[in-house]
Amino acid sequence: MFGLEKLQGKALYNIMSAACGSAFMLYGYDAGVLGGIQETKQFRAAIGNPQGAFIIPVIASIYNLAAGIMALCVIMFGMQIGRKGTIQLGNLFIVIGAALQSSTFSVGQIIAGRIVAGMGIGCIASAVPTYMAEMSLQADQRGPEVSYQLALLITGVAGAYWLDFGFVQGLDAHPWLWRIPLALQSCFAIFSAVLLFSLPDTPRWYYARGRNDEGDHCLARLFALPVEHEIVQAQRDEVLGSMKEEAADSESFNWLLLFWDNSELQFGRRLRTSFLINWAQQFLGINMLVYFSTQIFTNLNYSPFISGILAGVLNTCFALASYPPIYFIEKVGRRAMMFWGAIACGICMLVYVALTNLKNPTVATNWTAVVFIILYEVVFAFGWLGTCWVYGPEIAPLRYRHVAGAMGAAGEWFSTWVMVFGGGTGINAVGAPIFAWPLICCFLAAAYVWFLCPETTGLTLEEIDVLFARGDAKARIAANTTQRRNSTTGSITEHRRRASATGSMGEKGGVGHNEKGQNMA
Repeated sequence: MFGLEKLQGKALYNIMSAACGSAFMLYGYDAGVLGGIQETKQFRAAIGNPQGAFIIPVIASIYNLAAGIMALCVIMFGMQIGRKGTIQLGNLFIVIGAALQSSTFSVGQIIAGRIVAGMGIGCIASAVPTYMAEMSLQADQRGPEVSYQLALLITGVAGAYWLDFGFVQGLDAHPWLWRIPLALQSCFAIFSAVLLFSLPDTPRWYYARGRNDEGDHCLARLFALPVEHEIVQAQRDEVLGSMKEEAADSESFNWLLLFWDNSELQFGRRLRTSFLINWAQQFLGINMLVYFSTQIFTNLNYSPFISGILAGVLNTCFALASYPPIYFIEKVGRRAMMFWGAIACGICMLVYVALTNLKNPTVATNWTAVVFIILYEVVFAFGWLGTCWVYGPEIAPLRYRHVAGAMGAAGEWFSTWVMVFGGGTGINAVGAPIFAWPLICCFLAAAYVWFLCPETTGLTLEEIDVLFARGDAKARIAANTTQRRNSTTGSITEHRRRASATGSMGEKGGVGHNEKGQNMA
């Protein structure tokens, strides 16, 4: 379709990035779109003016619960239908969910629409980071690429808030306008699905499924080289060698290793970390601010109009701050960004909680609280937004990478559900003191990263196996990886030199290689 079957190298990778970027922007848009309309009288009238403190938090948070459950379901079918197939299934669910939500006239229908959309996001969040990580041709390409996807996600959140704000201004004249932002969810999904239709799945997935010819062809397209070229063959051998080591150790794998891991390659620890690092991300409190930002500012005694403006500004600053990590994640490192980010978020939250619990707040203290909430989101965007999404898939063994992606997404969504439902109810019940909860969690997350998360920056996916391996397996994998890389370093360097001289790196798209000869992430 559209000639995409003939693309190779950098051009192919860029189209993959656009398809996944649209899906992740949808993820963000869908997370933010309800926040700007759920307090309007026209929306509430359309669904029957529900009463009770729990109805709106349930409508907002059921989406997260559905996404978490679906992410766990991906564990059962993700390897069978592939990374690409999982994303496409998610796009289908989003189109159906958008239709249900935008046409709703009852609480039951809006909840059903949110559940279906949440199922779609569960698929997308499970598969997109894995898809792009496995398509990266350099170790230092993974971090920027996944960070870019997450920056698009938050751009979607900000876009949803401003779009909501614009349509809400016309609700008095046209009470149905709130339906348009909900319907627009499907546009992102359709764009992503059309591009993905003609794109391949990842080479590692093809090899894992025994479809070696397709894996070879996909690798050759990514390198913009013939299948027989020694660079393609060396990368093929490295992936298959890693699979062989995993297969030997996975015979003794069972799910109890998630709790007490004594395997040579530490499968259980790596899968557990994929879940916990994303769980920790949400317990920092970010989605309590994203989902209820308008209500938070209203509780500071700002008018609905000013609260809407501030919510838009807050999420725009969040979006802008999500782009610098693309350039810094490989320089600063995953572990350092998460550790210092959690500490800084905790300090910002401490100031906010202190200022909003004063007995006699003033205009100055309220505006200072606003500034620190914005600063919190800026710091979070830099330290935690994309970093944990990079970390989880890249530490996972190939055989269980779909499991790690699903567990990471489940950790994200279950903790989001807890924070959105519990936080939303708490904001209604006690107001600002509820933020003492994420304040404590910020410092707990910093401790978790410091003691239990080793640095992976600059390592290929196969070298990360060595990082986690124990005993004889560690020495064996390290020796095999070094031998393969040394045998092809000269050819890689020469290929890069020739490609640079002819311009084929930029035109046909050979993605290139780093100075250490790390030719495949």
